[in-house]
Amino acid sequence: MTDHPSQPIAFKAETHQLLDILIHSLYTEREIFLRELISNASDALTRLDFELLTNRDLLDPDLPLAIRVIPDPQQGTLTIEDTGIGMTSAELIENLGTIAHSGARAFFQAVKESGKSAADLIGQFGVGFYSAFMVAEWIRVTSRSYRLDASAASWYCTGADTYTIEPAERAQRGTTVVIKLKEEAAEFLEERRLSEIIRKHSDFVPYPIYLAGQEEQINRQTALWRQPPRQVEQQDYDEFYQQLTLDFEPPLAHLHLVVDAPVQMYALLYIPVKAERGIFGLRKEDGLKLYARKVLIQEYNRDLLPEYLWFVQGIVDSEDIPLNVSRESVQASRVIAQLKKLITSKTIETLKKLGQDDPDKYARFWEEYSHFIKQGVAIEQIEPEALYPLLRFHTTVETARWLSLDEYVQAMPPDQEQIYYILGDDERSVLYSPHLDPVRKRSYAVLLMTDPLDSFMLTRLKEYAGHPILNIASAEFEPLALDEPEQAAPALAPDESATLIERFKSHLGDRLSDVRMTDRLSDSPARLVDPAGAPQQELQRVYRLLNRELEVPKKVLELNPRHPILLHLSSLPAGDPRLPLVIEQVYEDALLIEGLHPDPASMIERIQKLIEAAIQPPVETRPDD
Repeated sequence: MTDHPSQPIAFKAETHQLLDILIHSLYTEREIFLRELISNASDALTRLDFELLTNRDLLDPDLPLAIRVIPDPQQGTLTIEDTGIGMTSAELIENLGTIAHSGARAFFQAVKESGKSAADLIGQFGVGFYSAFMVAEWIRVTSRSYRLDASAASWYCTGADTYTIEPAERAQRGTTVVIKLKEEAAEFLEERRLSEIIRKHSDFVPYPIYLAGQEEQINRQTALWRQPPRQVEQQDYDEFYQQLTLDFEPPLAHLHLVVDAPVQMYALLYIPVKAERGIFGLRKEDGLKLYARKVLIQEYNRDLLPEYLWFVQGIVDSEDIPLNVSRESVQASRVIAQLKKLITSKTIETLKKLGQDDPDKYARFWEEYSHFIKQGVAIEQIEPEALYPLLRFHTTVETARWLSLDEYVQAMPPDQEQIYYILGDDERSVLYSPHLDPVRKRSYAVLLMTDPLDSFMLTRLKEYAGHPILNIASAEFEPLALDEPEQAAPALAPDESATLIERFKSHLGDRLSDVRMTDRLSDSPARLVDPAGAPQQELQRVYRLLNRELEVPKKVLELNPRHPILLHLSSLPAGDPRLPLVIEQVYEDALLIEGLHPDPASMIERIQKLIEAAIQPPVETRPDD
């Protein structure tokens, strides 16, 4: 239908300016117009449904509540039709002649005064209606009010300065929006494309949506997240997760929230088994699906969870989310901040419960997502302590099982006041670290920190449950008293110690800041430590991982005066060729175990010489003839 009345009505000046912005600037995806028109139709049906609660004396009271989307490729038009509350000619002018003014305002006031719920009502028409001009040459809206004495009317506009109103013929209650599509918008005449858009944006609109002449509704309609959790079976949760992600492996856990205060919210969140998204998965980016009253607002919203929880998949739906003039953009507001705080705390609680109720399943979670949680501890500014119970570690006592800090503390012997840890590059090699000598023969467990992120995490993780967390390699670690066998073991005399120290200093030169004896070693001949005033080991590793310069003083080499290697080394004469080989090897072994050796392969030739010297047969002496 291309003819229209000859008595145009001018838009208000500011309305025309806003219309120009809406058409040319506001919406980034043209398909949004269909979401907006379907949402408007849904609102009209909701208002009619509310009216039917108290009034049956209206037009077509038994007419089914539904929405129809009808493409006409021959005419180049797309029609969106509803059987909702309808509008009179005056309401068409009020609702469509003034942008951002909705006839639903009076309705909201009536609901408020009646004391009934106003859920799912967002107004008959808002500015979203005008997004259709992104794809339209002209739009005609024909409507008939639910009131028995009302007549049908038609509103027509080309997106210019004026619109027209005229009487119309319409037998049934409701509204029909006909859009004459621009040539470049022909994709919206394809049923496949329309079906895709409806399922993406309007799948959970609470009324059936029919496409073209089909009698089978295209939207699922039932929003699982809005159902009471006690009425939802585990199978329903798993099936919904598959539909949401196309991941056919059940999630590790789910969280179903229905909250009325401090903000109104429905949420259904999942923890996938794998952190990496499959190539055939539906979710291509991080972020939650954000709905406002069951209408999709954002496909990937990253404002509702902190970055370290972006692996969570699911849906958040709220009646309280404030919107900008376009539903594509959610305002940064106190409501969003409240939602984020609530969702974050509930997600962390769910993970804590999973760790308590199903340690094996939580171990799978930890092995897949540990770097996210450690990142959270490092960067969370408000309450990083909330994440501490989620941490898991291998220890020198439990090398195969993941332990929580609570389990570590519970297993501490009565005389242990601190939680010990050791840094390294690999769990298998760090178990041989000389820094473990003081606790190796005792019942103290030491947390193995070998993940690159551990150093970042430890810049914040300083204490747990009143117990300081201490690096066993640091100067703050107080040496434990030697047991009787260690005290009874042979040891270098003071003068022998001084001579051996001088030999190490003479050979190693300025590669070290000092060489000294220590009583902290039992099984190892030597270890490297930082001199007083040096940056903490955690900070050194952070800078090294970031490839940033950090001036670190040369290490101190500490020697074990009771170790057999050093006892034998002390007895070698000054000119023995094995002396420099052993000194060099003891030093480079200490470098290697600290992860500081620049070229481990360079040790091979020296090791071979030491082996050769060790297995060389003694020189035979012949008796005098």
